[in-house]
Amino acid sequence: MNRRTLTLSTALLCLGVALPGAAVAQTAKDIVGSWTLVSSETVNSDGSKVATFGANPKGNLIYTNDGRFMYLLSRADLPKFASNNRASGTPDENKAVVQGSISLFGTYSLAGNDLLIKIEHSTFPNWSGTDQKRTITLTGDEMKWTNPAGSAGGVVTLAFKRAPARTTN
Repeated sequence: MNRRTLTLSTALLCLGVALPGAAVAQTAKDIVGSWTLVSSETVNSDGSKVATFGANPKGNLIYTNDGRFMYLLSRADLPKFASNNRASGTPDENKAVVQGSISLFGTYSLAGNDLLIKIEHSTFPNWSGTDQKRTITLTGDEMKWTNPAGSAGGVVTLAFKRAPARTTN
């Protein structure tokens, strides 16, 4: 590589890092707060794509200052139980809720763009007690993460928007 090419490459690299809104490595304090789910997409092993939690997903993700997290993600169209009793759902109602939602909590840390989570408990019991990694990008008040091993298979990409601060009267 000649000097001119090296200088140009260095200048472009510096420019790319300095562009406004560019995603850069985060610290844990950058993600502290509440986040609202905007979209969720799963890419299956055959390359097909599906909206993981439907067309209008619902969910919240909360990171605390002391390294704890909690999230609940769900389809907007979960069925109401005809019995009005969650312990008496029909097989179809129970299946729809299990396949259309997930919730978990535990602790987290960040290493560059890797979100490292220790899941204490999950509504998908196979994840309880596991350590997992998500790759995240943070741009202003928007965060995306990729989970290479979604709970229903495939690679899942979630997009969140920082929840607005609640105002008190």
